[in-house]
Amino acid sequence: MRKIKYKKGKKVQPALLEYTGVHKYTQTESQLFVYDDLDLAEFHEFDVNEIEKHVDYTKINWLNVHGLNDPEFIKRIGEYLNVDNFMLSDILNTTKRTKLDEYHDTLFFNIKSLLPEEDSNDIKMEQISFLLKNGILVSFQEKRSDFFTHIRERIRTHSGIVRTKKADYLLFLLLDAIMENFYITIENEEDKVEDLINQSKQSTDLAILEQIEKHRDNYNFLKRAIIPLRDSLYSIKSIKDDNVFDAIEANNFTFFERLHQKCLELLEQIEYDLTTLESASNFFFSTQSHKMNEVMKTLTVVSVFFMPLTFIVGVYGMNFENMPELHWKHGYFMVLGCMFVLLVGMIYYFKKKKWY
Repeated sequence: MRKIKYKKGKKVQPALLEYTGVHKYTQTESQLFVYDDLDLAEFHEFDVNEIEKHVDYTKINWLNVHGLNDPEFIKRIGEYLNVDNFMLSDILNTTKRTKLDEYHDTLFFNIKSLLPEEDSNDIKMEQISFLLKNGILVSFQEKRSDFFTHIRERIRTHSGIVRTKKADYLLFLLLDAIMENFYITIENEEDKVEDLINQSKQSTDLAILEQIEKHRDNYNFLKRAIIPLRDSLYSIKSIKDDNVFDAIEANNFTFFERLHQKCLELLEQIEYDLTTLESASNFFFSTQSHKMNEVMKTLTVVSVFFMPLTFIVGVYGMNFENMPELHWKHGYFMVLGCMFVLLVGMIYYFKKKKWY
């Protein structure tokens, strides 16, 4: 059974931009939204060297990149935004844990998105990174997915307040959409665990215990993904308190505090589910012990029934000449009758005492 765990961090030089993920053959694609409360422009598959022709600093700019197999594309975006190479390296190095960096006037956010595998007990992981600078938000995904489809539609249809807010609010929406995947994953795990608990009450198959351990690994994997996210969201408070970094507006910090509270809720739910799994494991072992005790009890009762009968047979099986009963005409039938009466009497006595 494969254990889900983070890979050891690959040593990549910051100056050498190299994608370390598993989606090696995903083509790099881009999509740019430029909008405000009144206007919206959408660009697809434009030349990255002409990005400055499309960006409008008087509006909100969201550049979404799918696929990280073109380091030159990523490098060109970094040059345009004037961000340090270590941030670009962290975008391409998917073995890094969730982190938040505030460097000069750039906010860098790196997060793991988790979803359950279809028809499997495994959990699939994708790294998503964000750069926020000067009203421009750039999101980097390892592959095309539908995490942000509803947000794109809200922008296109002018639903809600997204078009009236700045890029920091858009970052909140994207992070919130990713965190919804955690809820989906936990709910999926809970459904499987509930079914597993029901099975453990009806069967003592060791495969059930293996599945319990598998789901325990999954929950611990979720914890390892959420805890650094919780810490990163909490550290946004220090950005608020230092009064220097203005990428996030003061009245929008409340939204990120909500995300921090969601992390706490997720961790509490995981702890509860781990306790439930521990109870299921204990119940499984208790059932095993109970069944073993029942078997031993049955064998003990049967042994006790035959002990006196074996004793009688052993006595009359001795080859001494001076044994009067051996010469009785009906001695054989009398001994069999005594043995039968003794057996029936013991069964009645045990039944009356409720020993079986």
